[in-house]
Amino acid sequence: MAIRLLPPVLVNRIAAGEVIERPAAAVKELVENAIDAGAARVDVTLWEGGQALIAVADDGGGMTPGELSLAVERHCTSKLPEDDLLRIAALGFRGEALPSIGAVSRMRIVSRPAGSDSAWEIAVEAGRKSAPLPVAHPPGTRVEVRDLFFATPARLKFLKTPRTERDLAVDAVRRLAMAYPAISFTVIGDEERLLLRLAAAGASEPATARRVRLAALLGRDFAENSVAIDALRGGFRLTGLIGLPTLNRAAPRDQYLVVNGRPVRDKLLVGAVRGAYQDVLARDRHPMVALFLDGPPEQIDVNVHPAKAEVRFRDTALVRGLIVGALRNALAAAGHRASSTVADAAVAAFRPAAGTPRLAFPLPAPSPSLALAESANEFLRPTEEAPTRPAETPLGAARAQLHGTYILAETATGIVLVDQHAAHERLVYERMKEALAAHGVARQALLLPEVVELDEAGAARLAARAAELAEFGLVLEPFGAGAIVVREVPALLPGLDVGGLVRDLADELAEWGDTLALKERIETFCGTLACHTSVRAGSRLSPAEMDALLRQMEATPNSGQCNHGRPTYIALALADIERLFGRR
Repeated sequence: MAIRLLPPVLVNRIAAGEVIERPAAAVKELVENAIDAGAARVDVTLWEGGQALIAVADDGGGMTPGELSLAVERHCTSKLPEDDLLRIAALGFRGEALPSIGAVSRMRIVSRPAGSDSAWEIAVEAGRKSAPLPVAHPPGTRVEVRDLFFATPARLKFLKTPRTERDLAVDAVRRLAMAYPAISFTVIGDEERLLLRLAAAGASEPATARRVRLAALLGRDFAENSVAIDALRGGFRLTGLIGLPTLNRAAPRDQYLVVNGRPVRDKLLVGAVRGAYQDVLARDRHPMVALFLDGPPEQIDVNVHPAKAEVRFRDTALVRGLIVGALRNALAAAGHRASSTVADAAVAAFRPAAGTPRLAFPLPAPSPSLALAESANEFLRPTEEAPTRPAETPLGAARAQLHGTYILAETATGIVLVDQHAAHERLVYERMKEALAAHGVARQALLLPEVVELDEAGAARLAARAAELAEFGLVLEPFGAGAIVVREVPALLPGLDVGGLVRDLADELAEWGDTLALKERIETFCGTLACHTSVRAGSRLSPAEMDALLRQMEATPNSGQCNHGRPTYIALALADIERLFGRR
């Protein structure tokens, strides 16, 4: 078959398949055009999830009739004044968005430049454009896209439900709004339903304006339970807010990454965030973050993805190191702080459900019997008068141990309930990391070496990594088929559950694979060791031991959560407790 040149309309439809794969992509491109045009207000309308109608109106610079005609042609743009792809300062630059959208829909553009006394309209249907006509319109531009993909009906089969497509389109606007707090955004759905309204942040300081916008988008919980980021390295600056580890989600939906004003979904950045939270979150939980990375344009390639959703960095190690280091330092500086949502959930759990009696148990007689008092003492063991005073320290003074598992402390403003195992696990873990960084782990020989039986594959995996394990203080060797003998353990881990540790390590090595060095998984390895040596639930502690645990928590980074991201304590304000008892 002879080679031939494809018709322009077909070329545009092929391009549309790369750039405009769903309504959300069209919304993103049109809103980016409005931002590039200097708009202070952007209004979006969506019907049937954007398939029936997408309308984006702005008060930006507008276009002349000649510019309107060029705007709907491929590779026509005003955003590369020097034709330099290494210094891209605008969100759009290829000149593909409008012709791609026009190739698969019925599109109408009305625009009036600032200072002009007239507006002009142009229409494009399935790639065929009309001549500009004069119309009435305020300064700015309005783009209407109707019947998206009517010219390529096969594409419609791949769309989700109108609600899902609508939510994806709104999310695209949210991500752009996060990057541009000085612009107001509204999104209207079917039947004039308001889907999103964000007023322009009027703060004079960019950091304050960004915080206001993030609070509006991500909610009060994020605003109150986040840590500020501001770090520099190699010409790059990283700013933003990151949630405390105890404020986490089951999916990485609430992770927003903006590079030079461009929202992206970049694997490098996502991996760096995961690495920064690795030792404070369980593997199936995800942090909430909003990060803004600014750097030299010549060091960032934004022309690597048809929809500009990914970027490429010249020095990936520098960028990853900046993100991981900045986030870890910020989380360490947060100390023992935990998310207030943990306390909110605890208070909510104490409140009776609607329609249930205020008291779900019978009141005791005025003079409780001796049996009742003894029964209470079985699980509530008061401490002796502690030398610590509640007002002197953030976590207060230990007052009791509940069920041999939880420490009850009194603070100046309320009470604190501590999970002793989770808290001690974090303390041991941080001590191990410090020891490894300083001088390696000292070892202690077992009086009686312990033999641990495994399957043959697990024993072989451990034996193959014996030299690396010895660097962490764990000395073992093969002991026949399917068994390991442990001869030395880390000296700073008394009471180590050797058998449980070895079995867990065998399972983790199977998951990591043979190519990954233990040093690369130092956080996971230390966490496994810490978990097998910490104060267990059910262990009785003396008043001095409980107070010592509280003081160590206050001085230890990340002690507000255990190595798996669960909270180590819950703080209840006295005002909340009084409300529970009807005193407020």
